[in-house]
Amino acid sequence: MNAREELARLPPRQPSIVTIGVFDGVHLGHQHLLSALQSEGRRQGLRSVAVVFTNNPRRVLQPGGPDVLSLSRPRERLELIQRQVDLVVPLTFDLELSYLRAAEFLSMLHESLDMHGMVMGPKFAIGHGREVRTLPVLQGLGDAMGFTVTGVEPLLADGSPASSTAVRAALAGGHVARAGRLLGRPHALEGRVVAGDGRGRVLGFPTANLELEQYLALPADGIYATWAWAGREKHASATSIGVRPTFGAGDRTVETYVLDFSGDLYGMEVRLEFVTRLREERRFSSQDALVAQMHEDVLQAREALAAGVPQHQ
Repeated sequence: MNAREELARLPPRQPSIVTIGVFDGVHLGHQHLLSALQSEGRRQGLRSVAVVFTNNPRRVLQPGGPDVLSLSRPRERLELIQRQVDLVVPLTFDLELSYLRAAEFLSMLHESLDMHGMVMGPKFAIGHGREVRTLPVLQGLGDAMGFTVTGVEPLLADGSPASSTAVRAALAGGHVARAGRLLGRPHALEGRVVAGDGRGRVLGFPTANLELEQYLALPADGIYATWAWAGREKHASATSIGVRPTFGAGDRTVETYVLDFSGDLYGMEVRLEFVTRLREERRFSSQDALVAQMHEDVLQAREALAAGVPQHQ
């Protein structure tokens, strides 16, 4: 289904104020923009609408180029946005949409949503070849088409703008506490538990191996204190990300040891919330040395989670 078909399936037209974006991660900067949209909508008596590209436009515009890893799955992204606006409009970004001039795309939204206003952040780009990317030009189009345009300044976090790029950089460095501060919630991964090689059970630390979408951004390889959610139950856990170099580097895996738990998680969806990085991944000289360190990792994970504050960040 393309964007025109998706727009044709919308609820009945209602005077609306709109913002547009990918909103990857729905971090504090996005939340700030959505809050401004909602406030402006209430002030003007308009329905607040977030038009969300469910796929990353860069994958369409630069096929074969460097991939951009996502901070959240589309379903989670839409659910988080829905908490702040009256209506979420998911759109598929495809080649047909990429070739539309800015006025053509805005005309589609104007017609489908009865758009009376727009609220946009500082780094927007609309139209083929990023045709419109400054507020005065967008406001000129709005004047001609009959809608207002309001700009929103970026939100600063830790002294710099909260952005998806900043969150990815924090994760790449293993700084999951900083990533959490930028997101306004712990960074999380969610996936189905699948069978592993059983090595953790042999070592005395049976782990749940998560099957994750390849497009998701992962924290840097290492050991982390995490909370594991299985259904509605929350458990303390220690999570390893990496290639397990002690046994010969293999595929990169995400596996978590759920503390004080003896149930069966196979086939279940488990959500991991990252609290702090305990150490980097490293190769040990023997299996006994690894097991001794795993006992220490579990102890540190307990302490970090009990304290409720990040350590070693």
